[in-house]
Amino acid sequence: MEFKFVSSIDCKQGAVRAVRFSVDGSYCITCGSDRKLKLWNPYRCALLKTYGGHGAEVSDACASCESSQIVSSGMDKSVILWDVATGTPVRRLRGHVGPVTTVRFNEESTMAVSGSRDNAVMCWDVRSKAIEPVQTLRDAKDTISSVRVSDHEILSASFDGKIRRYDIRVGEVLTDAIGEDITCASFTRDGQCIVASCADGVVRLIDKDSGELLGEFTGHDANNLCLESSVDYQDTHIISGSGDGKLWIWELVNQKVVAKLSEVEDSKHPTVSLSVHPQKNCFLVASGSKISMWEAADSSKD
Repeated sequence: MEFKFVSSIDCKQGAVRAVRFSVDGSYCITCGSDRKLKLWNPYRCALLKTYGGHGAEVSDACASCESSQIVSSGMDKSVILWDVATGTPVRRLRGHVGPVTTVRFNEESTMAVSGSRDNAVMCWDVRSKAIEPVQTLRDAKDTISSVRVSDHEILSASFDGKIRRYDIRVGEVLTDAIGEDITCASFTRDGQCIVASCADGVVRLIDKDSGELLGEFTGHDANNLCLESSVDYQDTHIISGSGDGKLWIWELVNQKVVAKLSEVEDSKHPTVSLSVHPQKNCFLVASGSKISMWEAADSSKD
């Protein structure tokens, strides 16, 4: 599979800590070390809105399913719910006692789920006026590095070397011990497996139900960075950020490296964050103050 460079934006917000496509893929959000969020049309390289309200750098963000709200997390220990159109904070959620590292909406965007350096995952009802979390999950023994939410599960990854899945329907937690600090964990598109980035420089593919290790993807530069990984749109490739500033892509089945994508050959900045388009093989990656977009040469909406 070949990939082509589409566009690049200098976001001018310090280091971009996270980049996220919207649910329909029509725009994206960037989270800056300058304490601001920015909303972009990445296809036209157009800045649509800037959101300021965090007291420290912004670590993560997620757009709601109908694109009317954004939820963001910050090093100021807060989670903020934003009105997209007006650019104003609707609600500031304070419950974490440490910097908030990650945040996601559930599928209906009725609940926000956040993870923090205080080792806790908190669930917030964003429809109510309540400022307390409706549930706090305190199983982790170290920083929560990522959270993901499916229709019935919350997936959390922690520096304590464990991945935890909370089944919302039956109220139980299932734990997979990896033994290495986990910097990111996400579901594959079919929901059958988990992709886990680890601090030892290995991206692991794990069977969700059995916990069996299905594949290891190596060669990129982890370098004690909090790197993100994912599957592509078709569940055929594993993609990961890297300390060398490139986006590494492996074939899922045979673990072979098929591409190392970089706008600049010798990037001074690691590629720390990435986002996969929800409807085609198109990727956004964040490196330094820039985001870049790449697309599979044969990418089309299926």
